[in-house]
Amino acid sequence: MMKVMLIQPPSSTLFMDKVYMYEPLGLEYLGAGLKEDGHEVLLLDARLEPDFVSAFLSFQPDIVGLTGYTNHLTIVKDIAIRLKEIDPRVFIIVGGHHATVKPKDYNVPAIDLVVLGEGVFTLREVMKHRSLQRALDDIPGLAIPGSEMVFTKDRPYTNLDDLPFPDRSLTAQYRTSYFSDWMKPIASIRTSLGCFARCNFCALWAITGGRYLQRQPEKIVEELQNVREEIVFFCDDESMCDTRRMDRLADLIIEAGIKKKYFLYGRVDTIIKHPELFAKWKKAGLTQVFVGFESFSDTRLKELNKGITVEQQKQAVKILNDLKVDIYAAFVIDPSFTRQEFNQLTDYVRKLNVSYAAISILTPLPGTQLFEQTEHQLIATDPKFFDFMHTVLPTTLPLKEFYSEYARTIMNATPTLRYLKFLSKFDWKRRLPIMKDLLGIVKDVREGYKWHQL
Repeated sequence: MMKVMLIQPPSSTLFMDKVYMYEPLGLEYLGAGLKEDGHEVLLLDARLEPDFVSAFLSFQPDIVGLTGYTNHLTIVKDIAIRLKEIDPRVFIIVGGHHATVKPKDYNVPAIDLVVLGEGVFTLREVMKHRSLQRALDDIPGLAIPGSEMVFTKDRPYTNLDDLPFPDRSLTAQYRTSYFSDWMKPIASIRTSLGCFARCNFCALWAITGGRYLQRQPEKIVEELQNVREEIVFFCDDESMCDTRRMDRLADLIIEAGIKKKYFLYGRVDTIIKHPELFAKWKKAGLTQVFVGFESFSDTRLKELNKGITVEQQKQAVKILNDLKVDIYAAFVIDPSFTRQEFNQLTDYVRKLNVSYAAISILTPLPGTQLFEQTEHQLIATDPKFFDFMHTVLPTTLPLKEFYSEYARTIMNATPTLRYLKFLSKFDWKRRLPIMKDLLGIVKDVREGYKWHQL
């Protein structure tokens, strides 16, 4: 038996944690697999409990596992360096999204191993090899740091039903703190991996090699019956890709008498092609759908390879509004926007009649086609900029004006009455803090140009 400490790193920008904070589901999966093999596991969510050094000294692990996205890159490396300074014998493993798409970024002395892709079975094999003092180079799905990083053979993504259920007991002390806007506390569950769409700004379909992996509805229901939270987020890349499967899942949830509220991702074209499916999910408890609208322009939608039109967006809004399902609409601001285009986006979102609009900056993440197309244009390469709130591409407007227009768009895109209706969904004790947080976020956005001066 070994002692394993799994760390969810702190966020690179604190204002992101004021909008949403989901449970570290990937680490809960890893912890479940390790515990099945008899290892002792501590999961530290450093977003809520930032003193990782004290936890490390108290637990004294043999292995530390770290995960993160691109904007966590420097944070993860700094944590690894600090822990190695405290105890050079600890074996540090890094996995997660950025490790999968750009593993060489973790080729530093403080990191002993990088896991690519799904890590549950890889990590279990690593632990067995370590206990037997065997070399790791015959384990698929690894990148081994050194003067030249060594890659083992690829590990194909497994059948999702072969994975253990995530061990939510590992986050028992944090669970009341996980939220998404008004939905608190919220649990997360994964029902699929990958997507049929081929948006050029998304890496998720590429990571699985274009495959769409699915869990059987019966297994999902079994897991749901052990989820205590009333609100559940389906954290799939795209939940509704297989409409027959989701139709079956809704039936099983209703038959099982599971009474929960659901939040999931749904594409515009899926909504307009299958309104009856969303009607059934409304009966099952569907409360909110995250819809990637992205743009107000058919031309820009085509540039993003989004596969939808503005007219289809309007149809999807009507369908969900008629069902009284909230629409969490996602739009992106292209760094090339002119002042006129900022105004056009604001006007379009206001007229679209969505419950709430999330407006981020188009960011070419590593692993995407967009990154490959624009890497030579990057004006910022520091990982902290890849947070969707700062631009890494050249702007048409001067940077200060660009961020000022971005902040103005955030404030004006949602009409006041609609925002007050959205705010009414929050527990009354959270309403004033939420309003203060929004103003703080807008202030941070307006001053985003200062990051480029550091």
